[in-house]
Amino acid sequence: MRTNQVKQAIQAGQVSLGTFIFEFSTTGIGRIAAEAGAEFLIFDMEHTGWSVETIRMLIASSRSTDAVPIVRVPATQYHFMARVLDMGAMGIMLPMVESVEQAQLIVDSCKYPPMGRRGAAFTISHDDYTGGDVATKIREANEHTLLIAQIETARGLDEVERIAQVDGIDVLWIGQYDLSSSLGIPGQFEHPDFVSAIGRVIAAANAHGKVAGFMPLSVEESRLRINQGFRCLAYGGDLWLYQKTLADGLKEIRASI
Repeated sequence: MRTNQVKQAIQAGQVSLGTFIFEFSTTGIGRIAAEAGAEFLIFDMEHTGWSVETIRMLIASSRSTDAVPIVRVPATQYHFMARVLDMGAMGIMLPMVESVEQAQLIVDSCKYPPMGRRGAAFTISHDDYTGGDVATKIREANEHTLLIAQIETARGLDEVERIAQVDGIDVLWIGQYDLSSSLGIPGQFEHPDFVSAIGRVIAAANAHGKVAGFMPLSVEESRLRINQGFRCLAYGGDLWLYQKTLADGLKEIRASI
């Protein structure tokens, strides 16, 4: 089983940097991002409409790199989580986590017994079609699978301390647009209520041995979030990074005409 270097790094107190993939479902996108220095890739199923077949291709084409493939599934349902793990995802991100029961369902669905109840199949995609001792594979999969719970509603924020206590959850990730909207301050990321929410999530993570995660959209914001205590950062997404780089380049060219 592959070692999850991202999970090892953040558990050791280091910062890990990756990116989101929302738009470019090509066989090269994972390798391009990895070559650029992304330590993990989050392939999104919540907002893209991508099928499991598309996700399977994206995972498979990225596993030749050192980048850790993670999938954000659209809902806390066993068939989403277990299937993408069997495809080779090394981490799962869950949106709208709002309770201890939901967090425990995530762990139960993603971990093999005795930690959870994930169905067992081996010598398939997730273990690279290799043989070997099943007990060892189960132990290593449970150890290296990264579980990310998104705190992005007022209810989730109210329950964040209890969610953070669930054994098996590794990262508490703020979904800034949904959380700010749920708090009644959509997009107001400097509002005192949002700043307070950030502090509360980081404090809950630190108190219970978890890591705080965030998606900054600029280098300046990345520095801010790291200084605040976030240690798992997905820098932007493929479509926005492409659009900004293209816009900046065209603007400079036009200015020189």
